[in-house]
Amino acid sequence: MTQPFHHFASALSYADLPDDLLFILRRSFLDTMGVAAVASTTEMAQRAVRGARAMFGTGTSGSARILMDGTVLSPAGAAMAGAFTIDAVDAHDTTSPAKGHVGSAVFPALIAMADASETPLTGQEFAAHLAVGYEISNRAGLAQHATCADYHTSGAWTAVGVAAAAARMLGATPDQIRHAAGIGEYHGPRSQMMRCIDHPTNLRDGVGWGAPSGVVAACLAIEGFTGAPALTCEDAPAFWDDLGTGWRSVDDTSYKPYPCCRWAHPSIDSVAHLMRVHSLTHQNITRVEIRTFHNATRLAGHRPATPDEFAYAIAFPVATMIVRGQICVAELAPKTLQDPDILRISDATHLIDDPHLTEISQGKRWAQVTLYTADGQRFEDEPRTPKGDSDLPLSETEISDKFHLFADPVLGSARATEIETLATQFDALDARDFARLLDLCLTAA
Repeated sequence: MTQPFHHFASALSYADLPDDLLFILRRSFLDTMGVAAVASTTEMAQRAVRGARAMFGTGTSGSARILMDGTVLSPAGAAMAGAFTIDAVDAHDTTSPAKGHVGSAVFPALIAMADASETPLTGQEFAAHLAVGYEISNRAGLAQHATCADYHTSGAWTAVGVAAAAARMLGATPDQIRHAAGIGEYHGPRSQMMRCIDHPTNLRDGVGWGAPSGVVAACLAIEGFTGAPALTCEDAPAFWDDLGTGWRSVDDTSYKPYPCCRWAHPSIDSVAHLMRVHSLTHQNITRVEIRTFHNATRLAGHRPATPDEFAYAIAFPVATMIVRGQICVAELAPKTLQDPDILRISDATHLIDDPHLTEISQGKRWAQVTLYTADGQRFEDEPRTPKGDSDLPLSETEISDKFHLFADPVLGSARATEIETLATQFDALDARDFARLLDLCLTAA
């Protein structure tokens, strides 16, 4: 390790952040707020807000507002409700190597901490805190997947990154940051991801408890509570060797064009391609064959009954793309789940567990699709990985279009445009303008 993680977290400054990392953080700020806007309209988000109101009043840690809602709670309560809100629409930034999501936990937690801070933050200060949360979360996730037998949700390892970054925001010493990470790792939700794949519910990716676990860990560490070591940070050195010189957040962060599990995306991309180049309509399609990696076949989801089941499905989202030609806000409406044309194609979609694609889906997500038509034709695509990964990135226009697609109907185009203007340059904002950006993200839609 070039330096212990807790010294990295304590000493990192804005001047240390490379341009390509700042590009990712700006892009993730905008993308995450768009998802938060549309997700705030879901029943899952509203349940989380009601639960947080019941449990997390303000105290000596200060008061913070819930993303896109404005309710004032403790920072931990605002972090919990905000993380559950973002996770309610599965369209937030992602990392295939760590098999999960960083921004859905780090942004609501650190925005809550910033809102509760007695001293207004500049954009540069927030960027450095954000970089700590992203980098430590990414590496803790890689270490956890490499050293634990079970496949845990993102909440398990983002709790570590949130704890370190939140402790830094509270002015913690390096030793206190070390203990915060240990507390966050120990108390973070070691929730089993495949349980929610097999039985989709509002539990989703665990960030609803990962984010507040990290915030609470930071507050406990400041009070002298001990918890070190965090094993993912200290007992897996291979993942920390280049800390401070290499940036996993740059290499691994990717963005989703569709609001559903990343494992479904290569298949969705593939059918969109085949339908377009062969001028097919959904009436032509009689069968869809998807060869993909093992865990993806467990998504299945031919007849989802809830938004959770839609989010963790392949067959139905693929059928939606074939019928509608898009998976956007309209496709998130409950009535989509009853669309007879989509259901017909979904029932005719067959998933095949492919050992080769399973073998090569380490840090990537592979699928290969074949379409069969009523006149006996067969259209086979090449195996592909998802658009939006770092090797097939979304353009700035695509990121902006996605943001406005999600945010404009909820926030109005004027407010959404102001968020975009400020978020895409947030690290250049002085304390007054950064406070304005927080107000735009924390006011009820």
